[in-house]
Amino acid sequence: MHAHFKPYVSLTAAELIEHAIQNNEGRLTASGALAVSTGSRTGRSPLDRFIVKEPETKDKIDWGKINKPFSANDFENLWFEVHHYLQSQPHYLGNYQVGADEENCLEVEVLTQTAWHQLFAHNMFIRKRANQTSSGSNIQKLNWQVLNAPGFTCHPDKHGTHSDGAVIIDFASQRVLLAGMPYAGEMKKALFSVQNFLLAEHDILPMHCSANAETADKTSRTALYFGLSGTGKTTLSADPKRYLIGDDEHGWSRNGIFNLEGGCYAKCIDLSEKQEPLIWYAIKFGAVLENVVLDKERIEKYEDDSLTANTRVSYPLEHIPKRVTANKGGHPSAVIFLTCDLSSVLPPIAILDQYAAAYHFLSGYTALVGSTEIGSQAAIGATFSTCFGAPFFPRPAADYANLLIKRLTETNTPVYLVNTGWTGGPYPNGRRFSIDETRAVISAIVEGKIDKDDCRKMEIMNLTVPNHLNGLDETLLWPEKNWHNPVDYRSTALQLANRFIDNFKQYQVDEKIRQAGPSGAGI
Repeated sequence: MHAHFKPYVSLTAAELIEHAIQNNEGRLTASGALAVSTGSRTGRSPLDRFIVKEPETKDKIDWGKINKPFSANDFENLWFEVHHYLQSQPHYLGNYQVGADEENCLEVEVLTQTAWHQLFAHNMFIRKRANQTSSGSNIQKLNWQVLNAPGFTCHPDKHGTHSDGAVIIDFASQRVLLAGMPYAGEMKKALFSVQNFLLAEHDILPMHCSANAETADKTSRTALYFGLSGTGKTTLSADPKRYLIGDDEHGWSRNGIFNLEGGCYAKCIDLSEKQEPLIWYAIKFGAVLENVVLDKERIEKYEDDSLTANTRVSYPLEHIPKRVTANKGGHPSAVIFLTCDLSSVLPPIAILDQYAAAYHFLSGYTALVGSTEIGSQAAIGATFSTCFGAPFFPRPAADYANLLIKRLTETNTPVYLVNTGWTGGPYPNGRRFSIDETRAVISAIVEGKIDKDDCRKMEIMNLTVPNHLNGLDETLLWPEKNWHNPVDYRSTALQLANRFIDNFKQYQVDEKIRQAGPSGAGI
């Protein structure tokens, strides 16, 4: 007969780190962070993510390659096995909420096999205060439950999974199951997907974006930074001149924006003190480093990608001195879509009206640079990801685009497309915009210094481009000028425009949105 263990409940960060070291789950680095390895699972596994198909939500989910159905019976059987597995060994329990808006948050009970995964939850989710009671959430009054057992092995023939691991969301029973998934990002993205589904029903736009503010006041005007991994979303929001709200997941209601998380999950590859000081100094006791190589003195080798290019650190927001402690802010003064354009066609900045904003929001164009998905290291190329985060948005894309237009119309918020990718020629030629150049663009945007009356039209891509921007060489604003051969530029631009047009055929939207995209017409 197997022993039955009670969980360690609501341990502090220090206690969880002690347990992790005693359990040989990781070791302390020279900076004081806890370094762990996730084995072969060094990123998200999209083929192993499922949603239980049940009557209440089955007609509201955009089923397909991303949102794959899972049998309710198989889920129940697997949940029972994993729960029994966890109870047969020491495990850890914590209570959190997902969403800083008390009326629109999830109350979540997280049960983990390892201390370090519980520490990750402790960092990334919002910790419930002692004696805190629910104010009656609009989203759900009952707790959601998460089981995270990275050591459990799934068997596809028996459990109905794709491989030896799975991430499964069940909206009917308000449960999330992670089995055989050591990569901690799976846990946060699963709960992000849950909120992306639920918030939309309450007139709230869920967003894969970072956010910062002018001041520490919760009513301060904010800036939102949308973008996939590798575009600079986390780096640019960690601006020493501004106050951080959050780095990845937010909601936008009629009252303003709010963070879904209590921490940050930043990429570490090539991290430097000079370029990313806020992230650099946040890596200390309490932080968790995933798959970062250490030297013999346990000093982090951030340039080393021998385990993965998707090296990561999670840390609580308290590690950022300049932050908005309320974890929320007023309506944005700017919405910024970040794209890493490998083709070197897009300008470093373009101004979008609400229809062009909806077009580029749905397109989610960028490059697979620093992908968070395992098995994609060699797939460096252009990609489109709906809403700048297709793997995390269960509803049809038009639901989110309509909410975006509604918020933009209500608030008259300006929107910008910012290319953090290549200039002077396509990858691997040319060069990538420097962080300093991109920061100059971002500073001009958030400080309201973009002259919208001094612009010109980029016909092929149908973009409005400023003629001048302080801190940036004006020749960079017009990409064609930086190519050796203008004919090659125009040919590449037409190819990119046609890729946009072909990708957008999947969407059934207002014709004004479609017409706001690239035309493919010559100059």
